[in-house]
Amino acid sequence: MTKPVKIPGPDHPIAIAPTAGRVVVRLGDVVIADTRAALTLQEAHYPPVQYIPRRDADMTKLERTDHATYCPYKGDCSYFTIAAGDMRAENAVWSYEQPYEAVAVIQGHLAFYPNRVTIELLPD
Repeated sequence: MTKPVKIPGPDHPIAIAPTAGRVVVRLGDVVIADTRAALTLQEAHYPPVQYIPRRDADMTKLERTDHATYCPYKGDCSYFTIAAGDMRAENAVWSYEQPYEAVAVIQGHLAFYPNRVTIELLPD
């Protein structure tokens, strides 16, 4: 079965731009990511999402899971659980590892569910 592929447009816009300042992601007091190179993805009516370069995340605290989803605008999505000490946040991180061309810039980036971690947007 072929998955549908949709192109962002006026009925479902997707805009991606560099995030001004610094983005820090924490689980409890543990820093999971810290970057000045985040991207803000604004999709249709959804809240904006910070995409963090993997190089700026502590990948040793992330465990890949079997959970997967699909977005017709972005592609196949894989997930990670954060494990930091005795704290765990199941499937709290997602990544489009082979995103569609319209959003190719998010390849190599991670996004975090804001209800499972603390995401701080700080000025430079």
